[in-house]
Amino acid sequence: MDVTDRTAGGDLVVRLLGSVGLDAHDGAAGGTATAGPAKQCCVLAALALSPGKPVPLESLIDRVWGEEPPTTARDTLYGYIARLRRLLRELGREGVVTLGKHGGGYVLEVPPEQVDVCLMREVAGQGRAALAAGEPGRAARLLRDAAALWRGPALAGVGGDWAERVRDGLERERLGLLGDLFEAELAAGRHAEVVAELANVVAEHPLAEPLVRWLMLALYRVGRSSEALDCFTALARRLRAELGTEPGATLGELHQRILREDPELLAEGAERPAHLGFPMPRQLPADVGGFVGRADELKQLDALPLAGEPGSTPIVVIAGTGGIGKTALAVHWAQRNLDRFPDGQLHVNLRGFDPSCEPSSPSAVLRGFLDALGADAAAIPADLDGRAALYRSMVAGKRLLVVLDNARDATQVEPLLPGSETCTALVTSRRRLPGLQLRGGRLVNLDVLSAGEARELLAGQLGVERVLSEPAVAADLVRWCAGLPLAVSIVVARAAAHPDFPLAVLAEELRGASARLDAFDAGELTANLRAVFSWSCRALGTAAAGMFRLLGLVQGPDISLRAAASLAALPPERARVLLRELEAAHLVQQHVPGRYRMHDLLRLYAAEQATESGAPKELRTAARRLVDFYLHTAHAADRLLYPQRPLIAPGPPAEGALPEVPASTAAAAAWFDTEHECLLAAQETAIAQGMDAQVWLLAWVLGSFHRRRGNPQESLESWLAGVAAADRLGEPFARGWAHREIGHTYARVGEQAQALEHLELALELFTEAGDLGAKAHAHQALAVVLEFAGDNQRALAESHHSLRLFQEVGDHVWAADMRGAIGWFEAKLGNFETARVHCEEGLALCRRHGHRRAEAQTLDSLGYIVRHLGEYDQAVRHYGEALALFRELRHTYEEARTLASLGDTHHAFGATGVAVEYWRRAVTLFREQRRTADVERVERKLADAGTRSG
Repeated sequence: MDVTDRTAGGDLVVRLLGSVGLDAHDGAAGGTATAGPAKQCCVLAALALSPGKPVPLESLIDRVWGEEPPTTARDTLYGYIARLRRLLRELGREGVVTLGKHGGGYVLEVPPEQVDVCLMREVAGQGRAALAAGEPGRAARLLRDAAALWRGPALAGVGGDWAERVRDGLERERLGLLGDLFEAELAAGRHAEVVAELANVVAEHPLAEPLVRWLMLALYRVGRSSEALDCFTALARRLRAELGTEPGATLGELHQRILREDPELLAEGAERPAHLGFPMPRQLPADVGGFVGRADELKQLDALPLAGEPGSTPIVVIAGTGGIGKTALAVHWAQRNLDRFPDGQLHVNLRGFDPSCEPSSPSAVLRGFLDALGADAAAIPADLDGRAALYRSMVAGKRLLVVLDNARDATQVEPLLPGSETCTALVTSRRRLPGLQLRGGRLVNLDVLSAGEARELLAGQLGVERVLSEPAVAADLVRWCAGLPLAVSIVVARAAAHPDFPLAVLAEELRGASARLDAFDAGELTANLRAVFSWSCRALGTAAAGMFRLLGLVQGPDISLRAAASLAALPPERARVLLRELEAAHLVQQHVPGRYRMHDLLRLYAAEQATESGAPKELRTAARRLVDFYLHTAHAADRLLYPQRPLIAPGPPAEGALPEVPASTAAAAAWFDTEHECLLAAQETAIAQGMDAQVWLLAWVLGSFHRRRGNPQESLESWLAGVAAADRLGEPFARGWAHREIGHTYARVGEQAQALEHLELALELFTEAGDLGAKAHAHQALAVVLEFAGDNQRALAESHHSLRLFQEVGDHVWAADMRGAIGWFEAKLGNFETARVHCEEGLALCRRHGHRRAEAQTLDSLGYIVRHLGEYDQAVRHYGEALALFRELRHTYEEARTLASLGDTHHAFGATGVAVEYWRRAVTLFREQRRTADVERVERKLADAGTRSG
């Protein structure tokens, strides 16, 4: 039964080659029905292109809406599914075709031959097989049946990036199919019968050289040689005008043979024409099954001008670390763009980082290329320069793709580059090959896959059902693979070897970081992460290899140049050179200027290599340098931001450490913002290395930053380690301050009993040491704890006690601070006039001594006082000044409270709209700081304001 019989007999259900539609079953009304609105059609297309295979919900949403789906996407998708099911029922397809739920996605259960795209591919494949078997007549019939399934542009009317990519791919398939069809027709001797049809197709696709070639040959064989030559002239003129290039070598050779009336063209008669001119190499490996992601990189490659066009880029370098998927991307793009290179494709693995052999020599590679291009073996020169010259001569003017895979360096690649702008060289390497960029090459850098892409790759290779059966375990596997495609593929290979084992068995092996690399081994060199990483490291110089090992000690998300220089005890300029070498090898990434990061699995490998280097003392010394860099720079930044804070200075840094001193308060605040996670990681390193002094001092320098940013939980975690370290040191000074700080922090997380316990211990230690100034700070912290506990009377008493001690030791700065605190607690007790006096005195003293943080808090207190005295304009002014100061100090914790107070003040005198705006901004900050009670308090005010105004 041919295709017409099958479609007429009700066998075809889903039509995608044209407008997206569904066919009615025999006897059902409706014929072919549209599948509905464009996005609903997109859902059907996404399912029908994988008949019988589940498509995850996230993939459907991505294909329909792209990267920024609406918040209602999931619900809208459910509606599309329901309407498609109803449409299937109406067309009499229920029970024959099923649109079912499957785990976390949907599946269209329909035989592939009932989807026109699948049927087209099946029949076209049969036609090509018949052509290869020497049955051109049968081949032509099958290929014509396949072509007849097109009713217009594929997925007509469906928009979006995914649909456009599918449409482009199917259009390329159609052009290839038409080329095969007319090749079969001419091989069957039907020159006269198809010449008019072929001319119409060429008119639609005037730049499709394979079709022009068959039209020229058909015209010549029916005695219309002048028209055949006109076809070539018209194409050449159009290529020059539109693309600035010339016809390919195959077409040029045919043109010359027609000009000299080559009798062999006619003698071929009804036999299948051989390739005219030089052999057409087709050396590309097969496309990667289940290719996932890389949409941005594919867009970059697709956007390259065609070879020979003005601005075309004959050289493209795809660079990235081992296992990142460079070869997969290069082959996938090349296979999708065969029509760009009608004269053929060359491919070679240059083995630049292969441990089993030396990198391929350019001379040997050229010999293989020349053989593929049909060079006379006896005429191939023995020397490299001679072979390169012959190679460039043979490919000159041809539209040819040369894929140079796994290149070691530019020296290996340069002799293999075609000399003609009509050819494109696609190079993959673990290095960026700047020498090729100097020649005008375009660089495409590969990074890791996103979590969603890695999950899709895992499900595509392992099976959606198996992944959905253990979703939490699959999420862990994806996380531990850290977006590295090779790591995902190794997990798949190991899981596939034991299909009856739950994924949790493999996950257990990966759970421990110390043994994780052991699990990433599928039994072969190319499927072993350690081996793949080692190939890159072997190419490093000795100093760069040493830097790579030391970077394995880094626990933070990234590292600055100066921190890396401290780690290695090198001048920054020398460290930059080594980091540049690592970056060129894609072992580190400079993701922002001057900051470097390493893939999680590479970091594990580097740490392993450091441990195996057999130099534990040197590693501990390097870790000390890194920790001291962070501690001393943070101390300098903290002094700039909070000069009134008690001076607790660390000892001298380790030799070789290069701490910085920020140039300004703004630079200091920015440094803390940038390095916060690295500081926490430095404390973890200090804990692991037993550096107790650094552990508690890092908690100290982080303390005021955490308070300003409203991060009490992070501060508590840091101080838990700090207190333990200070207790181990046994020094009363360190212990007293550590317990004072953790007591203050416990109060901010609502643990008042714990806070009081630690502060009482701090008072004992300070009393034992005879440190009156430290005792004053302990009483000040007790006042804060009592305020959080709601005991403002005792908080006031503690504030007076603290003030007397500060005055006794002559600390006028903190005495000014306590004046404002006393005013605040008087106000909380309802003594507003007394409170005003204290706060105004405190404000003047704060300004005299430059205590900006206390000035801001005192202004906030004055705003509270005069608001309760009914002086709303004055309250708004005080709060506004306080807000400006808190923002200048980047004290977002207090900023949030002042915003809420401004809202309360505006609401009190009837400016509800302004109040709501302040409350909303306050809620945003409270949420960021995880201050749940404050969020709920202000949201109640917002709800109440909304009710009254509505």
